[in-house]
Amino acid sequence: MSSPAPASNVPPSRAYAWYVVTLSMIAYIFSFIDRQILALLIGPIRTDLEISDTQFSLLHGLAFSLFYATMGLPIARLADRHSRPLIVSVGIFLWSLATAATGLGKNFTHIFLARMGVGVGEAALSPAAYSMIADLFPKESLGRALAVYSIGSFIGGGLAYLIGGAVVGLVGETGSVALPLAGEVRAWQVVFFAVGLPGVLLAVLFGLSVRDPSRHGPASKSASIAEVWMFVKSNRAFFIAHYGGFTLCALALFGLMSWTPAYLTRIHHLTTAETGVILGVTLLLSNVGGVLASGFLTDHFVRRGRKDASMRAGMIGAAFLAPAIALFSLSPNLTIAVAMIAIAFFFASFPLATSAAAMQVVSPPDMRAQISAMFLFLNSIFGLAVGGTLIAMMTDYVFKDDDMVGVSVSLIGGAAAVGAALLLRSGLKPFAALAASK
Repeated sequence: MSSPAPASNVPPSRAYAWYVVTLSMIAYIFSFIDRQILALLIGPIRTDLEISDTQFSLLHGLAFSLFYATMGLPIARLADRHSRPLIVSVGIFLWSLATAATGLGKNFTHIFLARMGVGVGEAALSPAAYSMIADLFPKESLGRALAVYSIGSFIGGGLAYLIGGAVVGLVGETGSVALPLAGEVRAWQVVFFAVGLPGVLLAVLFGLSVRDPSRHGPASKSASIAEVWMFVKSNRAFFIAHYGGFTLCALALFGLMSWTPAYLTRIHHLTTAETGVILGVTLLLSNVGGVLASGFLTDHFVRRGRKDASMRAGMIGAAFLAPAIALFSLSPNLTIAVAMIAIAFFFASFPLATSAAAMQVVSPPDMRAQISAMFLFLNSIFGLAVGGTLIAMMTDYVFKDDDMVGVSVSLIGGAAAVGAALLLRSGLKPFAALAASK
């Protein structure tokens, strides 16, 4: 794969800047399809592998997060110093092959190792993408650009459900199909081949067409880990509120995304294909709308002179998320349940763009990717791995009833959303002061 052209000091055109955002968003779409597809397939995978909810949560959360989190910081250091497009391109290539390899899994260990590979590849994307986008856009339009990029996660999540449901619908819930080289595989394994392999083409396109933008400010070399830690420590009031608040938001969001498929199939007796359609459409409408709304709200606050714009928008999302996620599992019928899930997804998506905007506004250019990686480390470990497993353990060991999965999501997700709103509120003044100093 060819290395992209080196960073240029010529200011990028507006059209090219949005091309990079769009292609990065498409990469984010592919990453979330590959990351999220497992949640839809919980029924057939649990049946074939004979595992519990807690074991499934380890495949979905811990296996992915383990290397996604630990590789994020060293890859981010490379992104602060070397070609960001090349790093993204290699990452796309690796996670796409690892996703396809998940389809070859025959047992818990095989799938666990493949999911670890997906995490390694995806660790390359967001820190480098955040950093590039921050160098391509002025502060007053950064929120919108990051919102567009962030939409990719929910388009990807929606397409994961739609594509997965469609493939399972074609092959059958428990059917098998014979494929060249792979032999006879189950319906859920075919899904991983279908969503993983096309990413290889995207990796080539990204590597050949994106140039590394000129870095803003005196960022000729990457800051050391010690320097990054001192910056975080000296601004700990902001970072405790930001990292803690947005990580709790992530716990609520990932809990919804991971376990609503199980809730709909167990409580409302939908098939995997039906669940894929309902959740796919919900994610594409509610979450995409929420990300866009949060980006425009952030830019609106900036234009009104508020220095705490992105933190304030994130706080609003967490505050409205709390009642929706706490009450959806009490819905008396499918229609009301889906409506409540849609409202919860809408507000759960607010923090995605706002958290990134806040980090990029206050971070020195030579620290941006590393500070983003630290945030993503906490998000993935506590938001995805710990949060998803807490929900599964509550279902398995507290309620001891698979049908209580929705209540588990409501209790843990609702508490997380309340905590997030309070933490983000505590960070408004520290963030405003820090942003004003830039």
